[in-house]
Amino acid sequence: MSYVQTVIKPDERILATGHMHWIVYARGTVVMILALACLLAAVPDGIAILLRVVGGLLAVIALVLLFQAWFAKWTTEIAVTNLRVIQKRGFIRRITGEMNMDKVESVIVDQTLFGRIFDYGSIVVRGTGSGIEGLHFIAKPIELRSAIVVR
Repeated sequence: MSYVQTVIKPDERILATGHMHWIVYARGTVVMILALACLLAAVPDGIAILLRVVGGLLAVIALVLLFQAWFAKWTTEIAVTNLRVIQKRGFIRRITGEMNMDKVESVIVDQTLFGRIFDYGSIVVRGTGSGIEGLHFIAKPIELRSAIVVR
């Protein structure tokens, strides 16, 4: 059972859920492509051994980056209910943030050029006295913002 399902109240209903965009895998994918290029390059024997070692190290780094991205995506939950905004990150070390809808003052969406093209971005929910930070690489951030703002 998800974290959001365990904390919602009986009179609360989920209006929208957010998730991390697939772009979180980009760094690991680029490093893996470099690793494969090093491993598959046709070069003289003297350089081939060095290139294979570099390719192997890059492959290990790529696997670590891909695992970290998958784990962050898997352990991140974002939900907008009729009463509050809920965010949870982490597995063993859990970081949560909740804000009542009546305390929300503004919602800021930050999208780069690539974010606009691929429809991802960062969201900051500002409220009276505090806010929810750290909603990065969120898929369809405008839709999530609209679910928070329109109640």
